[in-house]
Amino acid sequence: MSRLRKSQQAEREYEKVKHQLENLEESVRDRCKKEFTDLMIEMEDQTNDLSEARIPFLDYKTYTDRVFFLPSKDGDNDVMITGKLDIPEGRKVIVAQALNQFSNLLNSKTFLINFIKTLEGRPDFNARSRVYFASLLTVALHGKLEYYTDIMRSLLLELMEEYVHSKNPKLMLRRSETVVERMLCNWMSICLYQFLRDSAGEPLYKLFKAIKHQVEKGPVDAKMKKAKYTLNDTGLLGDDVEYCVLTLQVLVHGEGPDVTPVKVLNCDTISQVKEKIIEQVYRNLPYTQRPKVDSVALEWRPGSTGQILSDMDLTSQKEGRWKRLNTLAHYNVRDNATLVLSRVLHTHRQFHQNQDSHEEKNALLEDDKVFHLVRPADELDEVKSKRGSLKAKATTKAIAEIYLTRLLSVKGTLQQFVDDFFRSVLCSGAVVPPAVKYFFDFLDEQALKHDNVEEETVHIWKTNSLPLRFWVNILKNPHFIFDVHVTEVVDASLSVIAQTFMDACTKTEHKLSRESPSNKLLYAKEISTYKKMVDDYYKGIKQMVPVSDQDMNTHLAEVSREHTDKLNTQAALHQLYQYASKYYDGIIQSLDEDPAAQSKQLTLRLQQIAAALENKVTDL
Repeated sequence: MSRLRKSQQAEREYEKVKHQLENLEESVRDRCKKEFTDLMIEMEDQTNDLSEARIPFLDYKTYTDRVFFLPSKDGDNDVMITGKLDIPEGRKVIVAQALNQFSNLLNSKTFLINFIKTLEGRPDFNARSRVYFASLLTVALHGKLEYYTDIMRSLLLELMEEYVHSKNPKLMLRRSETVVERMLCNWMSICLYQFLRDSAGEPLYKLFKAIKHQVEKGPVDAKMKKAKYTLNDTGLLGDDVEYCVLTLQVLVHGEGPDVTPVKVLNCDTISQVKEKIIEQVYRNLPYTQRPKVDSVALEWRPGSTGQILSDMDLTSQKEGRWKRLNTLAHYNVRDNATLVLSRVLHTHRQFHQNQDSHEEKNALLEDDKVFHLVRPADELDEVKSKRGSLKAKATTKAIAEIYLTRLLSVKGTLQQFVDDFFRSVLCSGAVVPPAVKYFFDFLDEQALKHDNVEEETVHIWKTNSLPLRFWVNILKNPHFIFDVHVTEVVDASLSVIAQTFMDACTKTEHKLSRESPSNKLLYAKEISTYKKMVDDYYKGIKQMVPVSDQDMNTHLAEVSREHTDKLNTQAALHQLYQYASKYYDGIIQSLDEDPAAQSKQLTLRLQQIAAALENKVTDL
């Protein structure tokens, strides 16, 4: 087939798919309007008084801790988050003095650039180490953000030289493969914190709440992490699950006679019910201050005796080798039932006193084949289904369309929230953070200096440095800026919106076909509008009054002054020194070969710090 005929055929296919999608969307439009109105009414209770006080923003330190260090291998227990350093009492004064000298050394540009380059020249200084090192550096130099910015700028200029002359320039800033790329990511996070609090935070929080609310209105399989209402086809609960909505009257033990009405589903597991109850009863508290699911017990008192409800007990249903998690329907809990929520203290004494629960625990641990709503196909069934017939394939296609309709109806319901968030992020004008204007101008200037940089490349650089580097990260991880918990099912839908945001920032056209991923099909109608928003945003920023170096430095100094004393600077210096120690010989050699370093006696200064920190000098 000729290339022309092929492209004409693809074009026809594209038009056909587009037309089918429009018809499908039309068919769910009225339902979406109703769902959206319902959602707004239901969320009113929670968001009516969404003044800033009600949005659970994290403070600056927790925000930077999570953005910089939560993805590290130790997560929550990372020393940078806990701030706990293991230093013997007798050494604390010496160590503090030495770290102070090390901090002065890091404030020498000659030393710092040599330090970074030595590390990046080592094959065992891998991507994860680079990211972590850059984040330590951000904290250690937070008191002097102007200097940090100067270092970042110098390293970026070198990186550009390298990409423009010997690599593919479009790939620059795509991933955090170098220390400076991660430094930039952190710099954006620092400079946009206030913008999140003042502007984009509220629409992001409302979007997160809307997704969570919509997902939890339908069945969610606790084991498979799939939901009836989702934007993500891989996280879609295909099987039709029968369920009904119940309103529970919840009493909290020891907190007076007031009952809280809580909406749940009769197919919810007991843990899911506990989560919904906690969410409602403690809705005025941020997530970290609420009791956790495993620290509360739920009791139902249908008659004179109470019954403790749990996900698994001796009454759990068995199906062959499988056990089904207990739901409200399993216990026959009806609409308007009264349940009591109480705190439990996990103590060993209590556990051994209660021998029954001990045996019960063992009975449950014997077999881990547990399911909730949908039992995974056993190995035997899978072999049979692989043989599948043409008829089965036709059915699959019909089913796929039903699923797509379901995805489209969720998408339509959430559309307003998605649009509001995109608008708040891509609004040029008075609210553009100075850092964005400053950095985009820097990229434009550099592109002009290198005559072979196309306009599309600059667009990609801007996209890589802000939307991809910052906004997608926050959109996929709302817990980086809010004190909330993001479940896997909510995360699956957020990922689709994040992918759409990324698609909106690319210049390339995606031609639809039947094989297109569902997220591309879902937002096929909106993507051109979003692309225009991105283009207009970049153009709008270009036309703004420039931000001078002086203005930028004033802004950075303000951030340094306001937040540095809350950060774990000592811990960051201590961790950075571990790298200096590991690559000590290489750093010394690099300094010895640099005339600028020799004139400042940098080698000697590092040796003195090492002597103090590694306790190499005997105390006389």
